[in-house]
Amino acid sequence: METKNLWDEFSKELLRFITSKTGDADLAKDLLQEVFIKVHLKIPQLDNRQQIRSWLYTVSGNTVTDYFRNKIITTSLPELKEEEETEFFHTAENCLMPLINELPEKYQQALLLSEIYNMKQKNVAEILGISISGAKSRIQRGRKLLQEGYINCCSYSLNKHGKLVGEAKTITECKVCN
Repeated sequence: METKNLWDEFSKELLRFITSKTGDADLAKDLLQEVFIKVHLKIPQLDNRQQIRSWLYTVSGNTVTDYFRNKIITTSLPELKEEEETEFFHTAENCLMPLINELPEKYQQALLLSEIYNMKQKNVAEILGISISGAKSRIQRGRKLLQEGYINCCSYSLNKHGKLVGEAKTITECKVCN
């Protein structure tokens, strides 16, 4: 079977599949191209041509997983240019990524995927190669550690409903950003 024939037959359904995993149509198109590059290179090695559809979905799913794993590794905070801008615009959100980066890696990854990339827990579990209950536990524990970080860093406290309350500090008062 030729790559062009596979493209004609499967590209639309694979694009829908990838879009459902990423939530981004443009990213899905890019990843679909990557999938078909892999398919083109590996198709001569395919033993069972009866399983072509499931193989294509496996390659697609693995490509999405690889993309998000690499994205986790390269995630960093953008830096502001001038000290005055940083001082003026310092908010609780400025502490978010530094606090996440201080967490153990397994919680970092789970929080980045669920909270920063807004992925569903099922997708987080797939990307991290763990069960859904494992992903839920990591996300909940990561949130708890993040909450403790805000309490320690920015002198926030918990109200009677268990929500963080307090005022954002200036950058010179912030223990994480300073």
